[in-house]
Amino acid sequence: MKSIGTLVGGLLFSSVVQAAWSEQSQPQTSAVQDSQVEQSQSQSLESQAGQWGLSVEEYRRYRQLINGPRGIQSPGLDPLTTLGIEAKSQAERRHFAELWVKEEFARTEKELRFQREVDAAWRRLYSQTLPVSLGDEGGTALGTGQRLALFVRAQNCAACDARLTEVLASGRPVDIYLTDSQGKDELLRQWATGHGIPIDKVRARQITLNHDGGRWLKLGQGQMPVVLQQGRDGWRIAVF
Repeated sequence: MKSIGTLVGGLLFSSVVQAAWSEQSQPQTSAVQDSQVEQSQSQSLESQAGQWGLSVEEYRRYRQLINGPRGIQSPGLDPLTTLGIEAKSQAERRHFAELWVKEEFARTEKELRFQREVDAAWRRLYSQTLPVSLGDEGGTALGTGQRLALFVRAQNCAACDARLTEVLASGRPVDIYLTDSQGKDELLRQWATGHGIPIDKVRARQITLNHDGGRWLKLGQGQMPVVLQQGRDGWRIAVF
């Protein structure tokens, strides 16, 4: 039989060997993990840069910029606009401007294709129902220079009905905003039907029906009703 001292000595020796092996392998394991993390971050950066047509270095600069004053001054600004504004030279500014235009063209094309399918679906499924525009401030509504924007309310506004009649009679493309629709599509449709809004012009998007969403407070200058038109110096009240 082995003595107790021999067994204890063997256990102590085994513990020392395991500790030494652990100390030797730990730096190697840590180095492998660090390398894997770095590789994953690099791949993620390449993927994010590629989504905007940017190089990894350009995207790194974008991230530096949004973590500085530009990110506070213009929160949520896209990479191309950020890099274009903070360009170091005219050539660089032109480069990012062209990238921005290409991206914007592709985005608009996709949205127009989808909008055509939405319009076709309205005609197939709800031929007698007026479609409500889903455009935001960057979409069709309030976004094209020669269109008018008419802000009216449904309740207690005889002047609104008169102004609507004038705008419709002019034949001008118009985005109509109902300020008291409460965001309810059915209320907006009932108002439009009751005021004889031509359904064919709505389907053709010559007329769009929109919930106000607070735009009148920013653009209407306190007037009700009000007709706006976009010019070079921004939105102005149109003379009617």
